[in-house]
Amino acid sequence: MDPLDFFEPHELLCFFHRRKTEMSCMANPHTFLSQLRDHNLIQEDTYKKVIRMKSKEKLRKEVYKILDWLETTRAKHIRAFWKCVFVEVMLSQYPTLKTLRNSLMDGSYKFDAQLPEKVEKEEEGKRESPGRLKDEETRASSGKKRKARSTSSDGDEQQPGPSSLLTPGQKRKSKKICFSSPLKKGEKGDIWTWPIYKSQLPVMCGDKEGTLRRDRLAKGEKCILAEKRWFAPSEFEKFAGKGSYRNWKSSIRCMDTPLGKLIKDGHLTSVGYKGRHKQAKAPQSSSSHSDTVSEEEDNQEDEVSSSERNNSSDASEEEEMEASDEQQPESNPDYYRTTFKVTCGALSGSLNKKRFASGRCGKSIRTDTSWLTPVEFVKEAFRQGDGSWRKDIEYDGKPLSSLLQAKVLVLHSLLCSCKLCKPKPKDLDDQRNDDECFICKTEDVEDLVECDHCPRSFHQKCHMPHIEDAVKNDVRPWMCTFCVFNTNQVYRYADEQRSDAVLSRQISQHILECQYLLLYLCSADVEQMFALNPTLYIENYSSFIKTPMWLGNIAEKLKKKEYLTVGQFVSDVDLIFTNCALFNQNNEEFRATGEHLKHLFDQEFKKAFNICD
Repeated sequence: MDPLDFFEPHELLCFFHRRKTEMSCMANPHTFLSQLRDHNLIQEDTYKKVIRMKSKEKLRKEVYKILDWLETTRAKHIRAFWKCVFVEVMLSQYPTLKTLRNSLMDGSYKFDAQLPEKVEKEEEGKRESPGRLKDEETRASSGKKRKARSTSSDGDEQQPGPSSLLTPGQKRKSKKICFSSPLKKGEKGDIWTWPIYKSQLPVMCGDKEGTLRRDRLAKGEKCILAEKRWFAPSEFEKFAGKGSYRNWKSSIRCMDTPLGKLIKDGHLTSVGYKGRHKQAKAPQSSSSHSDTVSEEEDNQEDEVSSSERNNSSDASEEEEMEASDEQQPESNPDYYRTTFKVTCGALSGSLNKKRFASGRCGKSIRTDTSWLTPVEFVKEAFRQGDGSWRKDIEYDGKPLSSLLQAKVLVLHSLLCSCKLCKPKPKDLDDQRNDDECFICKTEDVEDLVECDHCPRSFHQKCHMPHIEDAVKNDVRPWMCTFCVFNTNQVYRYADEQRSDAVLSRQISQHILECQYLLLYLCSADVEQMFALNPTLYIENYSSFIKTPMWLGNIAEKLKKKEYLTVGQFVSDVDLIFTNCALFNQNNEEFRATGEHLKHLFDQEFKKAFNICD
């Protein structure tokens, strides 16, 4: 997608309005004019007339007139203008265009002044009083799209007004726009009847403010702009934390009046959002996802309070259809997943939805050795820079683009300034490590200690041995037990070992292997089923199991050096799974989980000590 496609036409037009003078001052504009003529943006006779001019001053004035004419008569082709002048050959010849393109793409042009993101059409005329403007902007969406203001000395940009539709040679008549209430003192009226709100209205849902475009609502498009993002009404409702209401016509309001009331009274026009299906209930495994809907919320889908029904009596059959239909992406079972197993060639990894921003931003794919962006993942797989991450990375046998098309994954804008897209050095460093503890699988950023040799992170007491405060606060690189074990393993046990000989050895000589095996088992126990004392949360457990054992207890005994031999350590590990099989004789699922973990431990034990039998 062309980067210019991320901009609204009015944004490109505002940018053009502010940069006409700079473009008219470019030296030797003949190639620039030829490019405009080739794209049918200026008239042939005008081009021939201007191109013959010798005076630089006259040429500059005529170029400005052409640009002014483009703004007033060809505003609908503004995107085509920027696309034709932002090609490589033009950028190389005109540094001014290159500077303009850079300022547009990185958003720095917005720093010129605090400008409205979108302004209404306004005719040139008398400047409105600052007091009125400030009052009106307060009524509208604060910090969001604001209304037009008259041109001021600091160069606030405007949309071309009705007067700009005249040809450059015609005289423009000024007309004052009423920015304050048109009602007389003592009269009652509503802002949605004011001329200034003819095309858009300030709306609120919860504590979120936005700007509603009337024409977009009437077409069934995403019509509410908030925090530089467009939302459908139900999406804005969820964005404001009111998703469980399932009734945007009541929860979204303009000046404390529900949109349903405005639609009923004819002040707004709304159509059904087509092609959507009833939202499926989130699976239990995704209950931690912020968008997960509980069973209670599902039952509330069509519930509306009596007062809300009075304000929007049409929220019956049509409301039920829209409230259920507007959740199309969520009907996809993958919508609630937070991680996705992905492959690229022979390389595999897990894509973290929360970390995903785009192909080049956000290290979102975790391999065994590192966190990578999608582009880096493709390069790692193919050992070259060629390839398309959308097509080459696959999930469930389909290209990653399928998740983008289904809106399960959402690309960030090129102008996004979040810590994934525009990371600070600390943010970039944090992206190289896991956001949760590798052992207990919980997030607690303040207490996590990151390994400087792998992507793992640990809580101080989850790691074996425990990480002391002195180590945590030390600026020198730190290596976790996994990395220490893997680094030293190549130098140990060159000859194959016998299991009985290993089990009889003093554990003091093999403390590293035992710490590694315990951490490996704890990390494999994803649900943390065997981490805590089962007698604390399983009723009557002691009646069946006389000698309870759990991973936390083994870690404590290992720390206190209560084991004398490797065999004693392994015996306690085996006891956990023996107890599991005994207690869960009638529960095949839990018994199978224990058997699986025991199999993983036995395999890793043989690898750790290079046991042949």
